[in-house]
Amino acid sequence: MAQGATIYGFEIQLSDVDRGVYESLSLRVARQPSETAEYLLTRVLAYCLEYAEGIEMSRGLAEPDEPAIAVRDLTGARLAWIEIGAPDAARLHKASKAAPRVAVYTHKDPQQLVQKLASERIHRAEALEIHAVDRALLASLVEVLERRMVLELTVTDRNLYLTLDGTTLSGVVERFSLTPV
Repeated sequence: MAQGATIYGFEIQLSDVDRGVYESLSLRVARQPSETAEYLLTRVLAYCLEYAEGIEMSRGLAEPDEPAIAVRDLTGARLAWIEIGAPDAARLHKASKAAPRVAVYTHKDPQQLVQKLASERIHRAEALEIHAVDRALLASLVEVLERRMVLELTVTDRNLYLTLDGTTLSGVVERFSLTPV
């Protein structure tokens, strides 16, 4: 019998000073057996960092043709396609044709991802955003990961400050591009 997804609950007080977004978020996120804790946490952080009206997480493996996270306008048109991890060039090519903005949040080595994608054919590759979440921050979060978590997330100058049970963890989200700036 196949193992099912594990549901995680996150209550997050988001203060994104960079974008002027201040929200209380209540997320129920399914972690598939094939997903690592780092992937799950990167997905949650990406949701927070991209939070806007119309944002939604996909059902993951149940919807392989959909982005991990999408932002849609009131008509249902996709405004942003957000991937997690290290998607291949074909998926990003498709995404760039389907949405005006495409971003990747990775918990893997960003230099390796950029190098892998740089020589590939990707529609509007110059506009592709790659964001690397601090791996030390993710490792610290994995150590305290529970099925139900209450945390505060403050974002300022792309620095993340996560407060859980009185302890603050911090790290940076670094941006990379496929074309030299």
